[in-house]
Amino acid sequence: MRQEIINKLNDIEKKEHVKIIYAIESGSRAWGFESLDSDYDVRFIYVREKEDYLCLDEKSDVIELPIDEVFDISGWDIKKALRLLYKSNPSLLEWFASPIVYKETKEASYIKEVIPFYFSPKKLYCHYKSMAKQHLKYVNKEMIPVKKYLYILRCILSSQYIVDYKKLPPIEIERLIEYELPKELREDVNSLLMIKKSSDEKQYVNHMSSLDEFIMNSLEEDTPFIEDREVSWDRLNDVFRLIIDAYQKSV
Repeated sequence: MRQEIINKLNDIEKKEHVKIIYAIESGSRAWGFESLDSDYDVRFIYVREKEDYLCLDEKSDVIELPIDEVFDISGWDIKKALRLLYKSNPSLLEWFASPIVYKETKEASYIKEVIPFYFSPKKLYCHYKSMAKQHLKYVNKEMIPVKKYLYILRCILSSQYIVDYKKLPPIEIERLIEYELPKELREDVNSLLMIKKSSDEKQYVNHMSSLDEFIMNSLEEDTPFIEDREVSWDRLNDVFRLIIDAYQKSV
């Protein structure tokens, strides 16, 4: 499957006349709780030729392939990606934490180097807490989809990690469990992981009172004070120019 994905990325480069500088797996496969029928959520960052960024009629900053039962493949232009990094965009930050990398060029390292300057603990903490509450709204009172349980738990553990370590949390749920989940709950969560990996996306389970209590208590906690800081565009502008110049020299 990996080679098929790489082939699709190569086809995108040829068809769209772009260079993909970074491509990864996102979603459940990257998080470590894919189902038997989980699709492949491939995300990438690409760059165009310099002249394309100097046109009044700007090209689209997103490339998306038609979604099917196996693949969900889409990417962002470097300009869009860097603008979102300025805002500490959670999706982009997770892309650069993915353990499944399909392509990584030297240009991608320029972005990685500046991520610590634009990571906002406050914004990411609020994002994960908000996402946990959003998923909770769709939970059935009698039974709950396994994936919703794991989505909620991953978000809560990520927010706790940010408070405890003041840095980007790992995206793999097993690492989050190791760092943040109370030991008395690990058996229950590990059983959920086993169910998720051996069933389909629509698998339901009965509520676990221990996990429900942990989730509700975590979401009811007061938001801790997390200091934020102002950031400058300077580093991102430098990265943008470096990447564009590097691409120009390669074509």
